[in-house]
Amino acid sequence: MQKLQILKQNIFYILLSSLGGITLSFSGIPMAWMLGSLFLASVLSSLHLKELKFQRENKGLNPFWPQIGQLILGIQLGQNFNLSIMDTLEDYFLIIIIMLISSIAMAILSGIMLWRFSKVNMMTSLFGTTPGGISAMPTIADEVGANAFIVSIIQTIRVLLVVSLIPIISGVINTPSVLIATKSSLSTFSSNGFLLTGILIIGACLGAKAGKRIKFPAPWLVGSMLGAGMIHLLCPLYFADSAGSAYWPQEIIIFAQILIGTNIGSRVNFGMFKGIGQTILVGLLSSLCLIVSMMAFSFLISKLTHISFVTCMLAFAPGGVAEMATTAIALHADTTFVVAVQSLRLISILTILPPIFRFLNNHNIKSFQR
Repeated sequence: MQKLQILKQNIFYILLSSLGGITLSFSGIPMAWMLGSLFLASVLSSLHLKELKFQRENKGLNPFWPQIGQLILGIQLGQNFNLSIMDTLEDYFLIIIIMLISSIAMAILSGIMLWRFSKVNMMTSLFGTTPGGISAMPTIADEVGANAFIVSIIQTIRVLLVVSLIPIISGVINTPSVLIATKSSLSTFSSNGFLLTGILIIGACLGAKAGKRIKFPAPWLVGSMLGAGMIHLLCPLYFADSAGSAYWPQEIIIFAQILIGTNIGSRVNFGMFKGIGQTILVGLLSSLCLIVSMMAFSFLISKLTHISFVTCMLAFAPGGVAEMATTAIALHADTTFVVAVQSLRLISILTILPPIFRFLNNHNIKSFQR
């Protein structure tokens, strides 16, 4: 009976928090549904309403909800995998590897800078400055014990800077770009579409289970992304030209954003806001340093190759797959290259950096104890 009551409270809390997402969605900013739900959920969490008993006990949402959100997000990212991405990675392998190493090095340096000049702990600082996207990094940060709320704020600042600056710079330099033909993202009802959707879900669940068994960071996100990606790559072999026609409407992604945002917000309290002004200022400066560095690198790559400067900026920008892919379509950049580079960086970041962050954090704690 108590479990049923908590379930009802969870659903009520998610519905209330989604009102924040609905409101912010009219602003047009990236990941508005997640951010709006996060901030309203944070307010509700801090109020400790008597209608939400699980909040008064500081238990947060049942893990079932964020796992569903991560699974949906993993399937969405997995559908960006295709054979053309493999060709792109092969053509520009050396450039992409150099970019990945540079991104990781600069992310760690930015995190250390934030840690040194703010009151945020090292683990939170490192996850906040890592260019993995607004959805992915707070999710993993929450699982390893970092302050997901602070991570969300720093990630949001950086992504908003990237999405705002790149279109302005593109207009100033007036770089010609090739219009890339893309398939409509509008999902339609069809028996084959539902079959492909079911196969993707099964592949994502198997990937999540495998990721959990081999101890992937955020297995419901990383494992499901790899599982769905593998299925998406194999689909053309058995479904001819039907690959990519899975029924996956935008409303599913909105639901995932609401779940992830609400889960992060459910653990927020007013004590987290101490010293946040300094954190935001340092986070802004470190994000600007990271963005300027990647833009300089993009300019160099565009001069050495035939890839346009705008495409390089979007591919190497510390923004995240979903945000940069959307911006690439709007600016008529090479979406395939952008998604390929951003996806590879996301996989590298999600699988390589968390253990490095744990090592740095543990080393810092041991040094402090001495």
